[in-house]
Amino acid sequence: MNALDNATGILPETVETLPLVTPEQRQAILSAPRTTEVHRAFMNDIPAMNTVETGGAATDQTVSQIFTVAAWNLERCLFPEKSAALLASQAPDVVLLTEVDCGMARTGQRHPTAELAASLGMHYSYGVEFFEMDLGGETERPYCIDDHNKAGWHGNAVLSRAAPLSSAMIRLDDHGHWYVAGEFGCDPNQPRIGGRMAIATIIPAVTGNICVASVHLESNADSAHRGGQMERLIEAIENFAPGLPVVIGGDLNTGNSKESPNWQDESLFDIARMHGFSWDNNADGVTTRRSYLTPHPTRSMKLDWFASRGLSMDGASIVPALDVDGEPLSDHELIVGHFAMP
Repeated sequence: MNALDNATGILPETVETLPLVTPEQRQAILSAPRTTEVHRAFMNDIPAMNTVETGGAATDQTVSQIFTVAAWNLERCLFPEKSAALLASQAPDVVLLTEVDCGMARTGQRHPTAELAASLGMHYSYGVEFFEMDLGGETERPYCIDDHNKAGWHGNAVLSRAAPLSSAMIRLDDHGHWYVAGEFGCDPNQPRIGGRMAIATIIPAVTGNICVASVHLESNADSAHRGGQMERLIEAIENFAPGLPVVIGGDLNTGNSKESPNWQDESLFDIARMHGFSWDNNADGVTTRRSYLTPHPTRSMKLDWFASRGLSMDGASIVPALDVDGEPLSDHELIVGHFAMP
């Protein structure tokens, strides 16, 4: 059963290792008609599209009353060691990651989420946003070490110092936004199975449990589409973690639209406020930068955010996504927020 057929939108199954797409499934994807109905069938048939991989080792029993959350779109994660060092410098209790590869040739067939978790002493919950059939875009191919992907996963993750009590995937669409032929201007030569999603976990804290969610909203859409995804996400979280304090963080792609390029015009802000969420714990400033994979010299956008409910807020910052030599690690800056349990 896929998420959009599920009344709650919550897919709670977890495994230690995501099962790979079989050669037969891969061939079927390449040869099948590029329709929504076909895409939904593949979403049902590929176990990894509806499952969360969990691993790593937690170092704490609970999250402290005052805790730090880092959220970062890692743009595939070309540099796991350097990225881990930047995260460690912020001493986060929870890390919300988006756009992280697993078994992709462009990132050395590595599993960066597992490597980051091991380096930081954290548990991880990782879920697949897309199964990618090809090696990536023009700027990514020079980094490929093979002519194939071992797994082809690209997704989101939650890392935490305290092991979660439960983890779940929340699918935000399954219609094939990046698969259906000719839809939304997507590249017909690079079919991808999947869609935008969130990973949510319930983590024990000193004074009770909290829910955190790492989310990536659609870039190739308008404000109304992203607003609908935010509505669905909040509804699923309310079913998954009823009554708990919540932190949502990630790349919301605000203003990533030709029709309305200003993040202030996004409907998702008011939608979240109507459900009791606050956007106050976000630092001023843009959250994108030029990188090796995104070498646009003029790109300047505010895409990355925290929304929280039922928590006190103790400040936020935007940390440049640079290594110690000043080289870019991602096209998104690292955002950091400090929160407190009631």
